[in-house]
Amino acid sequence: MSDTAALRRQLKIKSGAASRLKKENELYQKELVDLKVKKDKLVAEGAEAEEWDVKNAGRMMDESEKMIKDSAERLGKAYGELRDLIVSAKKDPALQQDEEFLKAEGIMEETAL
Repeated sequence: MSDTAALRRQLKIKSGAASRLKKENELYQKELVDLKVKKDKLVAEGAEAEEWDVKNAGRMMDESEKMIKDSAERLGKAYGELRDLIVSAKKDPALQQDEEFLKAEGIMEETAL
């Protein structure tokens, strides 16, 4: 496999990973908001008898916050790897107008932190 083909393949892999991790992070953030609304609703309804529900909602929020942090770290790492790969690909004139290269640049812009 030539260097250009290998670079094109890595661009596809890294850009797909960065895109997936961005979506994952956004889903965890949305989940946290939904859980907060649910917990606030339980508290507002006076769920003293349902104390377990309130505590469980709090635990679920904590877990979502941990997952947000974890996915943000993984996204940052994937973004850095994609950025480095794009810098390398810019040195290869055969990839300047390649579809995977242009797609990877677009994904890098979308996932910028």
